[in-house]
Amino acid sequence: MRLSFRHISILIFIFWGWSAKVLAQDTSYSPVQMDTPDSIFVNNIFVIGNEKTQKNIILRELDFGQGYYYDLDTFLEIIQADRNKIYNLRLFTSVEITPLFTGGDQVEVLIAVKERWYIIPSIIFQLADRNFSEWWTNQGRDFSRVNYGLRVSHSNVGGRNEKLRFSGQLGFTRALDLRYSKPYIDKKQKHGLAGQFTYFEQKTIPIRSANNRQLFFTSETEDVLRENLTAAIQYTFRRTFYNFHFFTLGYTSTKIDPEVLVQNPTYFQHGENKLQYLYMSYSFRHDNRNLAAYATKGELLQLSATKYGIFNTKDIDEIEVSLTANKYLSLNDRFHFVTGLTGSWFLSQRQPYTLVRGIGYSPNFIRGYELNVIEGQQLYVHKNSFRWKFIDWEIDVSSVMPLEQFSTVPFRFYLSANFDHGYVKDRNLIPENARLTNRYLFGYGLGIDLVGFYDSVFRFEYSLNNQGEGNFFLNFKAPF
Repeated sequence: MRLSFRHISILIFIFWGWSAKVLAQDTSYSPVQMDTPDSIFVNNIFVIGNEKTQKNIILRELDFGQGYYYDLDTFLEIIQADRNKIYNLRLFTSVEITPLFTGGDQVEVLIAVKERWYIIPSIIFQLADRNFSEWWTNQGRDFSRVNYGLRVSHSNVGGRNEKLRFSGQLGFTRALDLRYSKPYIDKKQKHGLAGQFTYFEQKTIPIRSANNRQLFFTSETEDVLRENLTAAIQYTFRRTFYNFHFFTLGYTSTKIDPEVLVQNPTYFQHGENKLQYLYMSYSFRHDNRNLAAYATKGELLQLSATKYGIFNTKDIDEIEVSLTANKYLSLNDRFHFVTGLTGSWFLSQRQPYTLVRGIGYSPNFIRGYELNVIEGQQLYVHKNSFRWKFIDWEIDVSSVMPLEQFSTVPFRFYLSANFDHGYVKDRNLIPENARLTNRYLFGYGLGIDLVGFYDSVFRFEYSLNNQGEGNFFLNFKAPF
């Protein structure tokens, strides 16, 4: 039988582990005192388990390399941080980095990964509303407001961490979406490209808000009221491990039925039923979280600026600036505290309704106000959660599940105590929304968070707001 280099490497590691075990069990001699070196020298780096993923995609995340000396304590911190970076690629269900001493200060490093299932066809069955509570309470559990269809995602095309997603959707919103991203297009793995095309049409649309609730409109003939087409290309630059720069150039065309302008003459500012424009945006993201889907340690900082209307600014000439700053503080293995600040600003006094922002629109919310939209040109939100992990299970289902990628099912339960507060400034002082705009808002409560299979998140919360309103709320993603 012909052995490959990988097989030989694995046999060497097994031999080292067996030899160390034999020596540890040999009690016929005096105990051997092994001095721990102050620094170590990395001889080689071996990667196993990457059947699909190319090795260089994994090595790109390492802050150490072979042929260099490292302070031992610093090196142990580095490999823990590198393990998190590799896991946050979302290509693997588990990642382990093990340094093995071969004598003196010499170290061989073994990186063992377990790959996910990369091609995932899935059924689309989701609510068209902002959140579950909006659908359950404000929309009367109307199943006509459900989207359904088929989505096919490939999260590791060619083994290079390229993402390909296609979805076709019917129901409340008929849509077609295609996106492809290639994180690295150069040998140094710093530059990337992505492209997206999206089309959707709706027969029922929100046309404005009143009493801090969305008002929807459907024509008597059930005609399509809104058609939207967006195409964009994005360039990515990753200079260091945690810092990303994004430059996006896109085109958007939105057409509405003339009857929409009868219901809301300011739906578009220029008085016509079609709005089309080029837009350009720049974003900077510093992402140093231990787990992107539900972080318990690290920080996230994101700054972005978008210019709507380039060259021809007659229909729209707008600038939007936003900031997100989250801090994740791990107190110990069971307790952590999360705090996050979000700000968003439009420079103009009034925007087309398709660009309206505010508290209640993802990702900006205050717990206790999930049933409301508080619209304006400036918003500030500060969210806080103190969490206790009271269950941490990993269930082995390999006896009934033959696929290795699904052989273990993790469950982590957290009890969270939450307090959010914020403010929305509406320069237009719309009287029917004055109850919640231009005033300090806060909400608080308790919740249970479930982090499950493939980083899925489920939150069940009871929250109160400073209007004296309380309710149970369901959400399907992390608030930070």
